Parts: sequence; C-alpha cells; structure tokens
Amino acid sequence: MSAPTFYEFFAGGGMARAGLGAGWACAFANDFDASKRDAYTANWGEGAFRLGDIHSLTASDLPGHADLAWASFPCQDLSLAGAKAGLDGARSGAFWGFRNLVGSLAREGRAPRILALENVVGALTSRGGRDFAALCAALAEIGYRCGAMVIDAADFTPQSRPRLFVIAVRADAVLPEAVAGREPDPQLASGALLRAHALLEGQAARGWVWWRLPPPASRNNDLASITEEQPGDVHWRSEAETQRLLSLMADNHRAKVEEARRAGALRVGAVYRRTRATPGGGKAQRAEVRFDGLAGCLRTPGGGSSRQFLLFVEGDRVRSRLLSGREAARLMGLPDDYRLPRSYTDAYHLLGDGVAPPVVRHLAAHLFEPLLDQGWPDRARDAA
Repeated sequence: MSAPTFYEFFAGGGMARAGLGAGWACAFANDFDASKRDAYTANWGEGAFRLGDIHSLTASDLPGHADLAWASFPCQDLSLAGAKAGLDGARSGAFWGFRNLVGSLAREGRAPRILALENVVGALTSRGGRDFAALCAALAEIGYRCGAMVIDAADFTPQSRPRLFVIAVRADAVLPEAVAGREPDPQLASGALLRAHALLEGQAARGWVWWRLPPPASRNNDLASITEEQPGDVHWRSEAETQRLLSLMADNHRAKVEEARRAGALRVGAVYRRTRATPGGGKAQRAEVRFDGLAGCLRTPGGGSSRQFLLFVEGDRVRSRLLSGREAARLMGLPDDYRLPRSYTDAYHLLGDGVAPPVVRHLAAHLFEPLLDQGWPDRARDAA
C-alpha cells in the first residue's frame, strides 16, 4: 500500500508533519504567516507549501485525494485568556474556511478520510459549549462522524500542555473495535468534554465516536534535562533582576523556592508572571513557580500570557533567565536538528502556537494508521 497522504492547514513550522513522520507524504501545506512559512520551508522545503489565508483557497488548489487533513486552527478566540469571541472571532473563525474547503472536496468526491483538528481545551467551554457543538454539527453536515479527546503533552514531554483533539472520519469508515468504543475513556474524556458532548444534537450526536488510545510509554525526561548549558539567544539575569522576580511571588510560591534551596542539589523551576486579584479588589503582577519537573504551557503574547522564565536553585545560589528557543523546541518534542527562526521572538511564537509532535505520532500510530489499514479496505485502489 502506498504511503498515506495528508494536507496540513495552519501548518506553522510543520510540527504535525514532524509527528506524522517520514512514512507519511505531505501533498499540501498552508499558513498565512510569512515568518511561519519561512520556518516550514527551512525544515521541509518549498514544494508543498502555499502562503495565504485559508478563506482564499479552493478545492482546485489541493492535489489528489488525501487520507488526512490536519488543522491546528487559531485558538485566540477560544482561549480562556483570549478575547472569547468563539468561532465567530476573526482568528478562530478560520475553522469555517477549513470546513468549507473540506466540503468542496467532498462534493468532488475527494473528501479526506480523516480530519484532525487541534485546539485549546477552552474550545469545549467557549460560549457555554455552543462553539464545540457548532463545530461538530458543521463536520456532520459534510459527511463526517466526530469524536474528541483531551491529551496532555506532559505525558510525552516535560511541558504541561493539555489540548483538545477532534478526530472525524468519513461516514463510510468501518471503525475497528481497537480504536472506537461505546463508552468514554476516562483518560481521554475530561469533565468538560463530557459536558460539551451532552449538548450535541442531531447527526452530530448520533454519529459520535468515543475514540480509544493505549496509554503512552512513561516519560523519561524532566525540565532540568532539556536545559542548555550556554544558550545563545537569552542571557542570565542580574542578581537584582532575579531578586525582583522573587519579590513578585506570594508566600506559597516563596515557600517552594525555600524548599528547593534546602534540597541542596540543583532544582530547576518554571516561572510565569501573571496578573492576579489582590485582597483589596485591585490587581497585581505575581510570579508563580513550579518545581514538579514540568514547564508551564508555552504560549504566545496573543494567547494572553508572557514568556516563561527558568529559575535555577542550588543551595543558596539562585539564578534566573528566560527559556531559550531551543529549550522551548525540546519541550515541544522537536529534535535538535529542527531549524528555528533566527529571531527569538519568532521562534517563541512559532513554538507557542504549535502542536507537540510526539502527541501527533501517538495519534498516527494508534488511531490514524489502524483506521486507514482497516477502515477502508479499498484505500489503495482509491488512491491510485
């Protein structure tokens, strides 16, 4: 059987492509951001990439008959920290461009067998769950059965990064028992997902699929293990700057630093600065640290957050600096030969917007590939 093919929409730096691996063939990739185009082509070449807004694409732009269409569509209007305009927002509304494009392919008899949509978990609660229901209904209208999972990249890399994955299959698929069940898997179905599913109606509800995945292998690295000795794109902060960062911590976070001091050995913590309410009803900037071996979720300023700091504590010695671009790439599960943008800001934005490749590989190995092997016995003939 020929290699499975895919389209990669909202492609960024091609992290879905990195996760799918060399056994998959990219037929088309698209993003509207020129800096992300540069990152994509630096790693994967120019052949399959098309720069432009998804709303400007037509079915004639897409070659062949893809097995998978991947869409990590923008999260800004669905994020709990964002504008909360939902699928009507200028950014997250790009979903409709994707849906309409797939609908055009379906009318030509070229509907991809599998759709994979990735977004923040806030998509489940956006506008009281109505956005999630609208998304599933929109895919059902063009001939797909939907299911969804919440997967945290922390099971694969040392980064807390829960994400929603909506996986839809064409209605003609035969679902192998190994990948689809009658009941939700508690490891994949959060309370928010169960509540959002309860709001589905009509064909979206009748066609719903509870996907199954095996648990991933135990992660064997932590935050300290991915740090660089001498990063080239960030500098160590002065002692005064580090003390200023510590002064922004509430008592419970200062206690974490003191506990790390007493340990004696090197401890590496991840720090975000956040705006928090004060007892008097005002707001103040706070620094919040974690020493659980995980970084916080990489985000972009557009996602409502600042850049992440690292705190190195070794006895009485406390140092701080920003997370480097290469460290951020490692937290996403990218190899060190992945080419990052030269600009630190561009690299951090690229990675904060991306999908973790090890999660994509897990989905490919245990869901996409079994579906293609067993769900469409005639796939090889159709692809010819």
